[in-house]
Amino acid sequence: MAVLSLKPEPLTAEAFSPFGQVLEISDQQPLLINDGNTLRYDSLAPVELSGPDDYGVMNLFRARPRDLPMPIKMVERHPLGSQAFIPLSGEPYLVLVALPKAGESDNIPDPESLRLFFARQDQGVNYARNTWHHPVLGLNKTCDFLVVDRKGPGSNCIEHYFDESLEISIDMNEAATS
Repeated sequence: MAVLSLKPEPLTAEAFSPFGQVLEISDQQPLLINDGNTLRYDSLAPVELSGPDDYGVMNLFRARPRDLPMPIKMVERHPLGSQAFIPLSGEPYLVLVALPKAGESDNIPDPESLRLFFARQDQGVNYARNTWHHPVLGLNKTCDFLVVDRKGPGSNCIEHYFDESLEISIDMNEAATS
């Protein structure tokens, strides 16, 4: 049996760029709006929609914390639109992503490309369309997320279950969490 042990790395815009965008206040110059009362950090990430009948929606997801160490059995992707997660509970969480296998015509995830990120409580993520990712991974307590998603005709969620001969787990020992 092959074993992959994933350790979280800090979530940075550069490290996450193959998978989408990090949503956070950074060194971007904000716009001053609302009579000088509000700083607007503009256009942090696109909302990707694939068809003329698609539209963006906002949802609230309430995620229970995961027990760690945790086996990873599957990932999912959304072929028709991006999906953004913005934490609302002031808690860190984990982000697990993968690239597709090179040379594969059916866009299956490459387990060797799996990357696990530690997201601070002030960082959101926007998964680019077709990015393989694990469903939300809460850590310490039940957490709420504002989710910006695509709605419209067609199925927008494809799940992939890894071969049972591959043991993938999250290892928080000596994890880079800052």
